[in-house]
Amino acid sequence: MMCRNLWRWLAVVLLTASTACAPLITRFDPQAYNQAVSLKVDARVLMDASTEPYAQHEVEAKALAVRLDKAFEYAQGKPKNTLSARQWQLLKDPQRHLLGGFLTRWRKDSTLGPAYIDDKKEQVGQAFDQIIGLESGKLKPADLAIPGA
Repeated sequence: MMCRNLWRWLAVVLLTASTACAPLITRFDPQAYNQAVSLKVDARVLMDASTEPYAQHEVEAKALAVRLDKAFEYAQGKPKNTLSARQWQLLKDPQRHLLGGFLTRWRKDSTLGPAYIDDKKEQVGQAFDQIIGLESGKLKPADLAIPGA
């Protein structure tokens, strides 16, 4: 009888320990991964167009912002996905210095210079790479560095 109780106690301890060490991000999600890769490519293409007046690309810029919002909402709605959702939030935030801030500045200034665009493309690309890395499971939460945040 004592041995049976010991095994039950051990099973409870192991179960508790395994859930306490649960990952901070969800398992691989092909939809989230594809969404991140697609948005990265689309964002960089649109950023290249920012040497032209914002008004000429307003529809595309607003559509990209909506897609970013959708990606954030998708990430936020998944259980155990706090880190990815936070990365999306930083990327889309119009008050920060990543994609959301880039779109805000483009709208405000009408056109942007090539040096600024190249610098921001690098930062935005790194931010997307972190999200893609999280979604693919290659990055661990401790590996995150948030450029331009």
